[in-house]
Amino acid sequence: MVSAVDPGLLESVRQTVLSESGPLTDLRVAAAVRDSGRLLGAAGSLLAMDRISAELSGLGPLQPLALDPQVTDIFVNAPNSVWLDRGNGPERVDAGFESEGALRALAVRLIASGGRRLDESSPCVDVRIAPGYRIHAVLPPISSAGTLLSVRIKRRQVFTLAELEEAGCVHPVMAGVLRNIVGARLSFLISGATGAGKTTLLSTLLGLCPATERLVLIEDAAELEPDHPHVLTLEARHANAEGTGVVDLQELVRQALRMNPGRLIVGECRGLEVRELLMALNTGHSGGGGTIHANSAADVPARLAALGALAGMSPQAVALQAASALDVVVHVDRSASGRVVSEIGTVTLQDGQLAVVPALRLGRPGPGGTDGHDYALFGREVLAGAAWKALSSRLGIDPAALGKQ
Repeated sequence: MVSAVDPGLLESVRQTVLSESGPLTDLRVAAAVRDSGRLLGAAGSLLAMDRISAELSGLGPLQPLALDPQVTDIFVNAPNSVWLDRGNGPERVDAGFESEGALRALAVRLIASGGRRLDESSPCVDVRIAPGYRIHAVLPPISSAGTLLSVRIKRRQVFTLAELEEAGCVHPVMAGVLRNIVGARLSFLISGATGAGKTTLLSTLLGLCPATERLVLIEDAAELEPDHPHVLTLEARHANAEGTGVVDLQELVRQALRMNPGRLIVGECRGLEVRELLMALNTGHSGGGGTIHANSAADVPARLAALGALAGMSPQAVALQAASALDVVVHVDRSASGRVVSEIGTVTLQDGQLAVVPALRLGRPGPGGTDGHDYALFGREVLAGAAWKALSSRLGIDPAALGKQ
């Protein structure tokens, strides 16, 4: 087997392919390899074709990592520092680039394939490209260590709630409550840190919506793929090289309201769009929601207040709007044991302040039951919080059923 592709061969094939019009295909690469006159043998030719295709249209040296179905993220911190995430946190792998120039060239090409520009005038760019990758790149001097590249891989598999239960991501008691939350059309936010599984859980819950409902999804980069027959996705558009053509989430929320949504979903609330979402959920569009970055369910009110301030809303206005618009917060934690739904809380006003009151939490009974951050289901129970009685009443669940599990 050939372990590396000769740079001269790579450049020769690149020039041949780029000199021809039409889309890049394996057949064109194969023909260019054949026409190069190099005698590589069958195995060598196949490897060369794979490597060259990756260099010209794929992820370059990162392409083999992306073929692993368990990999969700790839991080490049330096030409010789490549990490990936299979769901249990970053792990370093034996992969790399020949030089900083090669890493930067790949980052520039990937960003360009998504219609954006990565250079000194635009040193930080995030873009989604056709194969289902979300690319984020940072150039020096913003990055003091050199080019930084992050690749989030969109896996097309959508999990059912039963599959998440079986995988240990959702306790059976929590799963039953989540089904009832969707069925009762309560509006909700899924909170958690980056990579905690918020988007995965949101796709799963949207798949529980009745087939007769029209789901309108609003995302900065389209990632949600619920198993549902009637889904419309609106994706934000960033500025072009001239700085024009922006269509942001705020505008997409307004457009979605004209599309008669059965449920309105904002994939991630992280800016001015929070104002439009809260207003939309206060105008009869129940059962909607989205995701939000927060360290815990209790921190969601502070996060909403911060986002509302960006939209010119006072803390009092955010509190009143959110308390009326939102019913539930579902928090997802990520630990060494994996991703898991750790808490369900209700949104309410307490002395004029927005608060999320725990209804169910994953822990151990007795003092210190929620200490630590290892929320593995093994040895854990679902414990009732102060809001459980009120929530179970809204959902038509016997509040005493918790003790029968």
